Amino acid sequence: MSVNIQLEWTPNPSTLKYVVDTQLLPRGAMNFTTREVATEKSPLASKLFDIKGVQAVMVGTNFVTVTKGDEGEWDELNDGVMLTLDQHLTAGDNVIKPDVLAAWQAAVPTGGGAVEQRIREILDNEIRPAVAQDGGDITLDRFENGVVYLMMQGSCAGCPSSTATLRMGIETRLREAIPEIVEVVSV
Repeated sequence: MSVNIQLEWTPNPSTLKYVVDTQLLPRGAMNFTTREVATEKSPLASKLFDIKGVQAVMVGTNFVTVTKGDEGEWDELNDGVMLTLDQHLTAGDNVIKPDVLAAWQAAVPTGGGAVEQRIREILDNEIRPAVAQDGGDITLDRFENGVVYLMMQGSCAGCPSSTATLRMGIETRLREAIPEIVEVVSV
């Protein structure tokens, strides 16, 4: 049975989002910015890197975000991504290698104290679902001396509007909820 794939545009002109009717990850997202890491961890991402022009791949719960580099044309890249997703998912092949997925699921971030836990809570419950709608993901790297360091992935990485989203949306919400925060920056 063939998988249903819907193409969605993202705010990042270099990124397209492919929504599928099957679960790819149980939560969150995994980002692949090199062919080597993709080959090591994800059979699907590895195949997508074989398509001319693919510079990055992010796998979400029910979507794949593909970022195009300078090489290749959008029409050819899109055709290749659609075909690869359809063939890979219809065949029931692993999206992420089982051992990598098990280790990733076991590595739920903890620690960092009450402020980091509260930041993660707001990110997971309010911000990440909204960002995922645009084909991106944002995760906490660390909290130090009042500064929240966030990793922006998928369509958020390199997006022209990501700075505005970070400052006007995310920083405002986090500072409103957690007075200890003085700044939010991208790493």
